[in-house]
Amino acid sequence: MLVTITATRPPGADWPATDLGYLLAKNPERVQGFEHAFGRSQVFYPRADEAACTAALLLEIDPIALVKNRNLDSADFSLSQYVNDRPYAASSLLAVALGQVFRTAIRGTSKERPLLAATALPLTIQLPAVPAAAALVERLFAPLGWEVAAVPIALDPAFPDWGASRYCDVTLTGVLRLADALSQLYVLLPVLDGSKHYWISAEEVDKLLRAGEAWLPGHPDRELITRRYLGRRPALVRTALGRLAEIDEVAESELDNAVDPAEAESVGGEPAEGATAASQTAAEGEPAPGPAEQPTAAEVRKQSLAAHRRDAVLAALKDVGAKRVLDLGCGGGALLRALLHDRFFTEIVGVDVSARALQYAARGLRLDRQPEMLARRMRLKQGSLTYTDAALKGYDAAVLMEVIEHVDPPRLGALEHAVFGAARPSTVIVTTPNAEYNVLYETLEAGRMRHRDHRFEWTRAQFADWALRVGAAHGYAVEYRPVGEVDPERGPSTQMAVFTDAALTAGSKEVAA
Repeated sequence: MLVTITATRPPGADWPATDLGYLLAKNPERVQGFEHAFGRSQVFYPRADEAACTAALLLEIDPIALVKNRNLDSADFSLSQYVNDRPYAASSLLAVALGQVFRTAIRGTSKERPLLAATALPLTIQLPAVPAAAALVERLFAPLGWEVAAVPIALDPAFPDWGASRYCDVTLTGVLRLADALSQLYVLLPVLDGSKHYWISAEEVDKLLRAGEAWLPGHPDRELITRRYLGRRPALVRTALGRLAEIDEVAESELDNAVDPAEAESVGGEPAEGATAASQTAAEGEPAPGPAEQPTAAEVRKQSLAAHRRDAVLAALKDVGAKRVLDLGCGGGALLRALLHDRFFTEIVGVDVSARALQYAARGLRLDRQPEMLARRMRLKQGSLTYTDAALKGYDAAVLMEVIEHVDPPRLGALEHAVFGAARPSTVIVTTPNAEYNVLYETLEAGRMRHRDHRFEWTRAQFADWALRVGAAHGYAVEYRPVGEVDPERGPSTQMAVFTDAALTAGSKEVAA
């Protein structure tokens, strides 16, 4: 059985594609062999140049060792020990070989290229024979950010009337960390096959959670994956799902955007984070002003950064005429409350991965006590922003207010695809902290980020580079706006980008002309 992994150097990258050899800890200039209990594997490179590099793992099964196996699904059928697809189809045998041969790569470590190991790379993985239906392959890999091409293999090309076999030729294309890609293969190959070649013990729960730590908790089919990976053994499945539920609870409590600091006092949460600029006051707990209220100049100076941010987003939404709005990563509903009480917005959908945050939002919005006409304009929905959702298509605007900095950099590509590519609203508004401004926060230690859950905080140049790249890739024009107080040297505390569908912008200009 065979699997190939191809890394392609993107335009402008300062690393050659042959650095894939460093990440896999396998030299592209020679063939390397490895012994396994069930056979032997070899790693070689069909292509290795600066533009693209392909590593191939070829696994040859020892038929004698295979006959000794007692865990095949059809072991009660005598011929199954001699006539089966184990030497040819991607299965738990290939997954184990991947885990043994590319051990350091799966861990995400590389002594020679540590930064590249943490970087999402353009990858293509090919599996010529996967024992599963195309629909299941798509169902498992697509939510992880892969573009999936699963082509059913004919039983016999000479007799097309016989139809397709139970096998697919699979190609996965995406931008992910190599460690994430390998860990997904390690878990999902046995899941697709549904038949492990070794006894499934309690240790498999730890293997599953360790390999799936970065992606399994948020997968929409995690229960299916867990059941099939653990051979449908009820006790093990209950243990694994229970531990995944505990991970959910920890994740929810760690997300500072799950419950906005401005709402903490009113919903009984923790106080707002301690890092506050001298100009920001204790007004964090005050309710948002109604749409008709116009704050005075003195009140503007006293407004919290959260209030400045909310008002800037509302202004941007009205500037583009967005009436149907998605609040992605809505948390406890700080923006939702302002949207709901402004009749300009006709349909509002709040989306968050945290069920607890949505409970806070529903309680704070008092949807059960609102007039019917008001309440039915609002809908709350649980979902991860790194997975596509057809129900989010067709809206005037999507807002990601202080959200992207909570996403692991390797998962940003999946978020970009889900929001800008799949949902594709007419306008996308993104706000995020300006790292250059952090030195002005008196209680924030040098080198520290504003919150422990932030995965990164960008400078203005870094944010602009990201926004321009995303806009160019998905056909959006980008405008930058400052939010909050602006320092002459360090810029605003919060930076905002307004992405507008370039096609719509061009159409508006033509009409005006």
